[in-house]
Amino acid sequence: MESKIFDLKGKQMESVDLPPVFNFPYRPEVIKKAFVNVNTHHFQKQGRYPAAGEIVSAESRNTGLGIARLARAKGEGFSRAGQAAGVGGVRKGRLTHPPESWKVTYKKINKKEKLLALYSAISCTSNKDLIAKRGHIIDGISSFPIVVTNELEAVNKTKNLLGLLEGLGLGKDIERVERAVKKRSGKAKRRGRPSRIGKSVLIVVGNEECELLNLDNSLPGVSIKSVKDLSILDLAPGGRPIRLTLFSKGSLEALNDLKIHTHKLVETQS
Repeated sequence: MESKIFDLKGKQMESVDLPPVFNFPYRPEVIKKAFVNVNTHHFQKQGRYPAAGEIVSAESRNTGLGIARLARAKGEGFSRAGQAAGVGGVRKGRLTHPPESWKVTYKKINKKEKLLALYSAISCTSNKDLIAKRGHIIDGISSFPIVVTNELEAVNKTKNLLGLLEGLGLGKDIERVERAVKKRSGKAKRRGRPSRIGKSVLIVVGNEECELLNLDNSLPGVSIKSVKDLSILDLAPGGRPIRLTLFSKGSLEALNDLKIHTHKLVETQS
């Protein structure tokens, strides 16, 4: 299986044989399961103080008084006296079903199963139909996956990165994400999540110390990852295959090291 290699201006340079991982079968059910399980690994446990809302001297006055039999704060002569307290659903009362810090949110997944999902997701980046179905605008792009020379990894300015992506025909997809940015309202704005931004192209590089990695998320929806840090969370956002992906030539050389694992997993599947 071959793919074209482009320079920084979008001109075809040569062809290259893709690593064996791109021959891996399409397994959407495994990709979905792996995404759901791996996504739980960054969840932070949270809970409420178990006695919150119950640290109050309150008891029910029972029947015969023409009032509800809720527990009420004891005392008289002050505003809190006689108010419902210590029960769920009342002002200053406890939560009925509060989140609990001891709840198990970490979902385990087998190593081989996670590798199977990752390899399948990498393989799908060469499938034009799946990329278009995901919603990416790929008019005018003929070769998948998109492969660029190693000069890509030396780009260190956002302006140059944008010009490079437009030269490769990815400008419309970036504009699609910019138009769809949603400004949130409420608490999310003051918790560091003021906007909801979609996903555009994912750039994969082979060098873990290249300057291009500093431009991660500098453009709306554009992510940059090294092969070593590549995850199913990057390749299949929301568990839905697959994401428009751009590889450097060096990243394909790094993916060649996966051929031994790929061979074993293919035997397991057959």
